[in-house]
Amino acid sequence: MIPKIEFDPNASVPLSGIRVVDLSRLVAGNMVSLQLADQGAEVIKIEDPKVGDPLRAWRVKGLSLHWKVYSRNKKSLALNLRPQAGKDVLHDLLATSHVLIENFRPGTLEEMGFSPAVLHERNPGLIIVRITGFGQDGPYRDRPGFGTLVEAMSGFASKNGFEDRPPVLPPLAMADMISGLYGAYAIMVALRVVERGGKGQVIDLPLLEPMISVLGPDAAIYTVSGEKPRRTGSRSLTTSPRNVYETSDHRFIAMSASIQAMAERVFHAIGKPEMITDPRFRTNTDRVRNIDACDAAVADFIAARTLAENMAIFEAAEVTANPVFEIDQLLADPHVQGRGVLVEAPDEEAGSVLMHNIIPRLSETPGRFRSAAPNLGQHSRSILESIGIDAARIDALTADGTLKES
Repeated sequence: MIPKIEFDPNASVPLSGIRVVDLSRLVAGNMVSLQLADQGAEVIKIEDPKVGDPLRAWRVKGLSLHWKVYSRNKKSLALNLRPQAGKDVLHDLLATSHVLIENFRPGTLEEMGFSPAVLHERNPGLIIVRITGFGQDGPYRDRPGFGTLVEAMSGFASKNGFEDRPPVLPPLAMADMISGLYGAYAIMVALRVVERGGKGQVIDLPLLEPMISVLGPDAAIYTVSGEKPRRTGSRSLTTSPRNVYETSDHRFIAMSASIQAMAERVFHAIGKPEMITDPRFRTNTDRVRNIDACDAAVADFIAARTLAENMAIFEAAEVTANPVFEIDQLLADPHVQGRGVLVEAPDEEAGSVLMHNIIPRLSETPGRFRSAAPNLGQHSRSILESIGIDAARIDALTADGTLKES
């Protein structure tokens, strides 16, 4: 069974007392702030009073599931930043905050009157995370930069897929997710600097550079060998056997024998121990050089047996192989259920929503589920009250449309 959780707004959390103002929209910024919110930071999403974060518009059967998952543990302040009254509220809020996250085009924050210099004059310890496609400087700084563009430009798409087919983009917001994790890490570093008496600083977080970083030594390999990365499907150019293999009952098994001992286990398991001493397969270099023959031996064995038969053999031999799951199989997996990898969270619209558990798991100060993703403007009044804005001013902001309360 998938574990069910209850939200506990009073749970003890490690980042309690850290206030984060998130001006970003869509995925990358929400991924940054989710990591902090899950660990206890007060994350305040500043949203357009009319439509909110565009992530709310990504609906499945009428439900904003992306929003519900990636905005748990956050608060919503629906504030129009175009009028001066809205800007004044944001200035007051940032004076009490530790982190600002934004993903406008370079220069937009300055045009709004919120340049780092202005913000640091009032709050020297403020950490400002600036998410863009290509960075705050460079020839491409002014280009609009969605993750798709940098997944293409980084070299990822050109090496993803099969050699006889077009490049393949990832079926998820990969660049945004990776940049989000880098951003959360950078914030923790910057908070440590402030904690030790240092100043706040600007974190320049483009989507492109984190995406390039996870491609590893591709640039080094090219400059040394002159060889460009090529599309290899599920194969690897650095280790063999490594692939996805079809079973007799039309399921798939992923296998990776990335060390010599594991390759030898595979050869024993498929009943071909002679491959261990065969010059074509003796070392990893030999196996990569003869990858078609190596793959064929493994593929023929797996194709003659069902998924269950194959897995019984590989588990007994301690081979690193596992079924390729579809989402229903993932949800039914006893390890996923037993570990609580996914949890069922209460939801006022859907009754409950499945979502990933808090990552990573800290033994002494774990993150907590404190609240569901907020309705648009749900916390507008309470947030403004927390920074000393009186009821009359809040009422006036609401009356003229600068502020929205749910």
